[in-house]
Amino acid sequence: VIDEWVILVQVLVVVFLSINIMLIVTFFMKDVFYTTMRYILFAHALMSDCVTLFTTNLLLIFSFIGKPVHLWSCLTMFIVTSVSIFLTPLTLTAMTLERYVAICMPLRHAELCSTRSTLQVFLIIYGLGVIPCIIIVLIFFVSVSSDFNKHISFCAADIFIVHEWQGHLRSAVNQFYFLVMFVIIALSYIHITKVAKAASGENRTSSRKGLRTVLLHGFQLLLCLIQLFCPMVEAAILQTNIKLYKNFRHFNYVMFIVAPRCLSPLIYGVRDEKFFLALKFYILWHFEP
Repeated sequence: VIDEWVILVQVLVVVFLSINIMLIVTFFMKDVFYTTMRYILFAHALMSDCVTLFTTNLLLIFSFIGKPVHLWSCLTMFIVTSVSIFLTPLTLTAMTLERYVAICMPLRHAELCSTRSTLQVFLIIYGLGVIPCIIIVLIFFVSVSSDFNKHISFCAADIFIVHEWQGHLRSAVNQFYFLVMFVIIALSYIHITKVAKAASGENRTSSRKGLRTVLLHGFQLLLCLIQLFCPMVEAAILQTNIKLYKNFRHFNYVMFIVAPRCLSPLIYGVRDEKFFLALKFYILWHFEP
């Protein structure tokens, strides 16, 4: 059963990575994409999704084959994975705010969502994304001996949680991030709904489309944010049953890591007319006989 499950996951990961890479290549086809905030954020979400899928799948394979991993290698994969997992929901929140500005503050959209503003948004995203990881890694280095020249049989984030209070701190940080991003999504949705009801003609159509986009972002963000709570549940299960712990990690991987990252291509790759036309041209140009 596990063999079939692992094979299925490999197929899903390869498919989603291929789609995401194709979308990233399409992003660089036109100037309008890499000079517009929402498309830049979209491409960044795709890239962070690719990194997350690759590193987490690598950890899954190591876990399945039981191959010992050097502690430094595990630490490196932990840092990259932890940061990339936070980057996706943070980027989705930024994309929601961009839609809010576009619909609720159209006259200021060009000013607030310029290329320069995009760079500032990335600084905020990466700053917030590395904070939880830095906290865990610093506490780990302070708490353990300096001997890292050893191999471990199982690489997981829980290895770097050496104190019970450290786990509580990680949970508190994750819950704080969840609350802030949830409030931003909810408020954006409420304000866009009001604008959609008050608008007329093309403005109403545009507002409703923006509303559906925010809803999709909200659902995708919810799946990503649930992942932030999974370590708490996994840590509790690890204390009781290692087999159940591994099965639960497998379930979480598919539901809250793989699934949310298959929605990005749907939201902009297919629903956005401009991007879809560029994608269609790219596909036909490469595969049309």
